[in-house]
Amino acid sequence: MAGTLIDLFYQAVARFPRPDLFQRKVRGAWESIPSERALADVESLGLALRELGLKPGDRVAILSENRYEWPISDLAILGQGAITVPIYPTLIAEQIRYMLENAEASIVIVSTPLQREKLRAIAPASVKTVVHMEPIPVEAPTDRAWGTLLARGAELRAQAPNAFRELTAAVKPSDSATIIYTSGTTGEPKGAMLSHSNIVSNCESCWKRVSFQPGDRALSFLPLCHIFERMAGLYAMVGQGVGIAYAENIETVAANAVEVQPNVLCGVPRFYEKVYARVMENAAKQPPLRRAIFHWGLAQGLLAARAHFERRKLGGLDALKARIADALVGKKVRERVGGRLRFCISGGAPLAPKVMEFFFAVGIAVIEGYGLTETSPVICLNVPGREKPGSVGPAVDGVEVRIGENGEILTRSASVMQGYFRNPAATAAAITDGWFHTGDVGRFDEEGALWITDRLKDLLVTAGGKKVAPQPLEASLKTSKFVSEAVLIGDQRPYVVALIVPNFANLEAEARARGWAYTVPRDLESNAEVRNLFQTEVDRVNQGLSRFEQIKKFALLERDLSPEAGELTPTLKVRRRVVGERFSSIIGNLYPAAPAEPAA
Repeated sequence: MAGTLIDLFYQAVARFPRPDLFQRKVRGAWESIPSERALADVESLGLALRELGLKPGDRVAILSENRYEWPISDLAILGQGAITVPIYPTLIAEQIRYMLENAEASIVIVSTPLQREKLRAIAPASVKTVVHMEPIPVEAPTDRAWGTLLARGAELRAQAPNAFRELTAAVKPSDSATIIYTSGTTGEPKGAMLSHSNIVSNCESCWKRVSFQPGDRALSFLPLCHIFERMAGLYAMVGQGVGIAYAENIETVAANAVEVQPNVLCGVPRFYEKVYARVMENAAKQPPLRRAIFHWGLAQGLLAARAHFERRKLGGLDALKARIADALVGKKVRERVGGRLRFCISGGAPLAPKVMEFFFAVGIAVIEGYGLTETSPVICLNVPGREKPGSVGPAVDGVEVRIGENGEILTRSASVMQGYFRNPAATAAAITDGWFHTGDVGRFDEEGALWITDRLKDLLVTAGGKKVAPQPLEASLKTSKFVSEAVLIGDQRPYVVALIVPNFANLEAEARARGWAYTVPRDLESNAEVRNLFQTEVDRVNQGLSRFEQIKKFALLERDLSPEAGELTPTLKVRRRVVGERFSSIIGNLYPAAPAEPAA
């Protein structure tokens, strides 16, 4: 087994050589990059960076979207004992400044002129060299072109073919591999230090749970800055001989999937929710006969999916109906994502059971897992063939999990981080006797599967002392094609309310179809038809809930929440404190001065 991440890469190239280890879209056509070239590029770039003065333990930031140069740069850094600091390209300059100054990065590798301009705006003192993947209009004395470095490294490699291998031999599994700054839903982001062995051990644990096959192809579109995509979508894939195609961008994922026909992909719940909503919206636009066939086929698929979850076989007639339904409906949906998907992996946030059931109904297995940046990241993962909608499955091999005070999930394993970079107080608060405090609340079922009920800090405690977990209710609201985002409010307040961001495109289409007077977002609150539409969605979510859990009132926001406004993290998690402050006047209008409702 591999001891370091660069060992993992070398072993994979030797065991699973392939002509398309990486793929990228160049001038409208897919280019395949073979294993040998990827290896040569890693070694060449590594030697060139070494010549620039890079030393073991130095920090190198990568400020880039997903592209071939990202993993090559990462492995070139790791192979000589330096530390990769990934930074989301969507962040503004001031957010980037904090990370670069905290990490004291000496080199920054940027993708585009736009990212280079962010560095010019903040001019971090520690940065000595900026490597740019693409040409920029004006180069500073500190600038170096990625291609030029690659060519220089190739010369060094020709002169001493084993030079980079000698550097990798000095890298130890216990050495820090990366500092990943948590997105920080509260306070300044903290830099989680993960060692080579943290991540390698997590890969090995997941390989025992999920089977990748040499010859498989993955479509990568989640940010490599996120440990989920970096571990599951890069290291774990490459380590098992899976080729990786990089989507052009998030908007082209569906088209790229049809082109590269992936066997596996990693996604966050928002991705699956959008696919679900898009399919259902498209079905609603079909002529009556096609629409009836779709809904009949989906109903049969759901029967088959629920039988699968209950671990029972369908009867003869139901099995026949399921096969017919799959040919009429399931196959067509699968063709829209390439037609070859064996399974998908979901993580980063809870996946609504309704959405998971839909994917199984159309013949696409979704394996949901759970983890955090600080745990490299996977803690739990559903067992293929024994999936449970709403559960994240049992702990993966070598990972201990227990429930602590207040229902908090604690975990201990070889994958738990080394600590927060230059923040011993935060490290001590997070790790006690080797047990990492996740901040999540959960429970185990009788089969040892973990169910996440909410974030400890997100639990709403009403003025009547009742605890409400907002995430499941928010997730249920977001299964509606009319809801883009939902945020529940109710902490220390008499009842629970919701801020809802409509899916404006779907809402406008509905308004036109029904002849409503709605024209612009600011008309929402005063439009009775629109309010009734969303009241129906709220009523759907409220069904079966205790009175204190129910959403009593709601407000429709005129715009999307965004990372740029600070309301979402780069991984699109809601910053509740910021949202509460930003929309305080709207929230205040939902709580008129009145006695609190009695708790049920």
